[in-house]
Amino acid sequence: MIPVLHMRRTFIAFLVLLMGTACWGTDFASERRAPVEPALLADTTAIVAGKPFTAALHLRLLPGWHTYWQNPGDSGLPVTLTWKLPPGWKAGALQWPLPHKFQEEGDMTTYGYENEVLLLVELTPPANLSPGETLTLEANAAWLACEKTCVPGNADLALTLPLSTQAEPDHTALFAQFRSQLPQTGPVPFSIRWEPGDTETLLKIQSPPPQTRLDYYPINPPSSHPERLAANLIRVPLSEEKPPQIRGMLISETHGQRQGWLVEANVTRTTAAPFPTATAAIASLLPKSAPGSSGTPQLTIPRALGFGFLGGFILNLMPCVLPVIALKIFGFLGQAGQSRQRVFRTGLAFVAGIFAWFLGLAALIVVARAAGSELSWAFQFQNPKFVTGMMLVIFVFALNLLGVFEVYLPGMGKLANLSSREGYTGTFLHGMFATLLATPCTAPFLAPALAFAFAQSAPVTLAMFASIAAGMSAPYLLLTAQPGWMSYLPKPGLWMVRLKQAFGFVMLGTVVWLLGVLGSQLGVAGAAGAVWILLGVGAACWVFGTWLTPNAHRLQQLLALTGMAALVGLGLILASLQHSNPAESGWQEWSPQRVESLQKEGRPVFIDFTADWCLNCKYNERFVIHTPPVREALKGWTTLKADWTRGDPRITQELKRLGRVGVPVYVVFPASGGPPEVLPEILTQRGLLDVLERAGKR
Repeated sequence: MIPVLHMRRTFIAFLVLLMGTACWGTDFASERRAPVEPALLADTTAIVAGKPFTAALHLRLLPGWHTYWQNPGDSGLPVTLTWKLPPGWKAGALQWPLPHKFQEEGDMTTYGYENEVLLLVELTPPANLSPGETLTLEANAAWLACEKTCVPGNADLALTLPLSTQAEPDHTALFAQFRSQLPQTGPVPFSIRWEPGDTETLLKIQSPPPQTRLDYYPINPPSSHPERLAANLIRVPLSEEKPPQIRGMLISETHGQRQGWLVEANVTRTTAAPFPTATAAIASLLPKSAPGSSGTPQLTIPRALGFGFLGGFILNLMPCVLPVIALKIFGFLGQAGQSRQRVFRTGLAFVAGIFAWFLGLAALIVVARAAGSELSWAFQFQNPKFVTGMMLVIFVFALNLLGVFEVYLPGMGKLANLSSREGYTGTFLHGMFATLLATPCTAPFLAPALAFAFAQSAPVTLAMFASIAAGMSAPYLLLTAQPGWMSYLPKPGLWMVRLKQAFGFVMLGTVVWLLGVLGSQLGVAGAAGAVWILLGVGAACWVFGTWLTPNAHRLQQLLALTGMAALVGLGLILASLQHSNPAESGWQEWSPQRVESLQKEGRPVFIDFTADWCLNCKYNERFVIHTPPVREALKGWTTLKADWTRGDPRITQELKRLGRVGVPVYVVFPASGGPPEVLPEILTQRGLLDVLERAGKR
């Protein structure tokens, strides 16, 4: 599959290269012409004092070029319009027509416009204007236009209109055309339903019209693009910051006719109920709103407390908590033969740990909310450092369960058994640990209770979290209050060792889950760095279990501690290396002086004129420049990177000197000193290798 995909991309790039070579003169001439023609227009022939009218930024693009929507997608920059209005004038927000989705090389998705677009804005003049005069309104427009190259542009524009007591419509057909393409703010004409989750939200469309294709374009960017799972089901991933609301356009296309609606959903605080957070069974239990109200089900405090208790009980069955439940089962089995009073006190310690965590979390939320912060359930999992720490703790627990090492402390048995010999403090801490793992899970009955708690006063919030703690701790309290019930549990034996090892793999699964969370926060490099840290910690645990035993002599213990520290340090060093791109190591910053100096030294030079928003730049870098054969061929070359992301004027001048107005541009200065060779915008690996081989000869 991978070779076929690579061949397909190479073939497409080769075709583009052939077309670009065949039309070299035409392309060069078109690059001399600006790809965008901007203008300011108005839907009126005159300005009437105090009467709003619509102005617009009109962009006309050359064939094959496109500019970008308010959310450009994987690359690009949105169009901006900054007004310089006289005192007393008011300008509304920019109104964006329905964009189109573009699938670019390198598996990139962008949103924007081609051919022509009219971006509308409502202007309101003051009421004290005097008729008979002429007024000029000024604005600065900025955009990014892309075809095979990307060219940023901006222009200072003016709109001159007379002041009058009456006005006639102007540019009627053009404004009507693009007004019809604006998204509608009213209700969608068919039923939609949002189903939220921790990392994604599902948008379900019930009974969509026949022969209608539906799509969702995000306005606040998610971590990745929405995915159509079925004709009536769209998956919307959440961004790393998990914003309070997700907002976008639901696009409907039937027989070539497109319509759009602005839709949004609250993903953290559901008091406005933009989507149902409970199952249908739960929703049926909620009291219906009175006639004439908003129709949102109301949740009373007693019922919310009941849902909190039931949700806390169900948390014990969530995948996040199951590994720790296994640890406590071992403890209960070990306590079955002890005094009833001892067992009950141990259970109370575990329950106290659960209550301490929940009430501490509630208090933190109350304080932060009073300070103006908006926190949500499981907010601590939004912090990459916290996720990394939790992953390390669970990884060490997993290694312990798998028998890599065992902990012996005075007055405490094996960590994995969590027996009565661990003491009340250890049991208390394990109660907190179980609750900590529970926070990213939201049991079915817990969703409405949490939504209710986050919108209430401090006492009610504390009471709600206390009810959740009571529900989660109820099974442990019952088992320790009635130790006889533990006799129904299986007798201890070899099966416990095997089960302990099995749960070690369950905890490793939790580590993999947390690694995925970390990857969505820090990217592939961050996840790879975390794996190196886990490897170092795992090797240190193996050294600990092998040589740092209670009977080891002092020198052996010292050597073992030194080795553990070295292994953890090595893991941290290797992790830090992941944050730099090894493919770009050795690249230097471009400057005209640097190029001149290298030419005098007779050094071959390869220059990459690029920008972060340039799609073709990313494609060439990913599939050509940073591939192993090209990196090998560039050994002995000086590679310079000219980053045009922020519009460096020196790079702009150099591009003009080279006869280019946008990026990507690739320039090779031969070792023999001859004139520079400007390469095509779309590179191929074979073509670039041939150029490097020829230009590298002295």
